[in-house]
Amino acid sequence: MGVRTTDAAETVRPESGTLRTLLREMRPKQWTKNVLVFAGLVFSLNLPNVGDVAMAVAAFVIFCAISSSAYIINDLADLETDRQHPVKRHRPIASGTLGATTAGWTSAVLLFAALPTAYLLSPTFALVCATYFMTVLLYSFYLKHIVLLDVFTLSAGFVLRAVAGTVVIGVTLSPWLLVCTLLGSIFIALAKRRHELLLLEDGAAGRRRVLDQYSTLFLDQMIAIVTSSIIIAYSLYTFSARTLPDDYTMMLTIPFVLYALFRYLYLIYLRNEGGSPETLFLRDGPLRTAVMLWVVSSIIVLYYLS
Repeated sequence: MGVRTTDAAETVRPESGTLRTLLREMRPKQWTKNVLVFAGLVFSLNLPNVGDVAMAVAAFVIFCAISSSAYIINDLADLETDRQHPVKRHRPIASGTLGATTAGWTSAVLLFAALPTAYLLSPTFALVCATYFMTVLLYSFYLKHIVLLDVFTLSAGFVLRAVAGTVVIGVTLSPWLLVCTLLGSIFIALAKRRHELLLLEDGAAGRRRVLDQYSTLFLDQMIAIVTSSIIIAYSLYTFSARTLPDDYTMMLTIPFVLYALFRYLYLIYLRNEGGSPETLFLRDGPLRTAVMLWVVSSIIVLYYLS
C-alpha cells in the first residue's frame, strides 16, 4: 500500500499492524492510574492478606484492560480533532499507523475479556467496572463538551478506581479515601485542562469546543481552591481517621503530600506541564520521589507503628 494523501496539510501513513503499535494505542503509561485500586487494600490494613493482594492485582489487570478499551474508543471518537492536535496527532489511530477497524476489534476483545472476569471476582466489582466504562463513553461522546462536567467526569474515573479496589476485597469504602481521591483527581483534571488551553492557544476553541468556556484565570482560581481543600482534607484525615494510630504518627506523612502538591504546581505554572499526570510521574524525579516516600512512610505508620 502506498501513502494516502487526504489534503495538502495531512498525510496518513498505512497501518503497520504490529503488536507494538497496538500496545502503544492501549497507552500503557496510563495504567499507572490504576494503581489506585490498591488504595483500599493498603488503607484498610489488609496488605498482609495474600488472598486480598491477589484480588487487588487481578483488579488492577482488569482495569488496565477496560481502561485501554475505553482509550481506544475515545481516540476513535476524536479522530479528526486529534489529527489537528500538536501532540495527539502522533497517536497510532490519528497518525494512520493503526486502522480504525483493527482498533475497534481490539477494544471489543479487551472489554469482553475483562468484564466476565471481573464478574467472577465479584459481581459488585463488575458493576463498578461497567460503570467506569460507561462513564468514559459518556465523556468521549458527550460530557467532555460541557464545561465543568468534563472535569468532574474525568475525576469520576479516578474515584471509581478507588471504589473498585475496596469492593473487590469486600471492605467498606472509607469516606476519607473517597474525599481525598475526589479532590486529588479534580486537581489533576483542572491541570490537564489548563495545559490543553495553553498548548492550543488561539486555536483551542476550534479544536475542542469546551476549551472556549475556560480561561487560565478561571482554571487557576479553581486549582488554588482545590489545592487548599486537599491539604485540609488530608491533614484532617491524619489525625481523625479511626483506623490510624492513636499517637498521630500519620501526620508525619503530611510534608510528602505538601511537597508533591507544590512540585506539581511548579510543573504546571513554571514548566507549563500538567497535561499528562502519568508522564509527569514517570519523568519528574522529585515528584516521583515524594510520592514514593509518602507511600513508604504511610505503610510504615499503618503496619509497623500502629
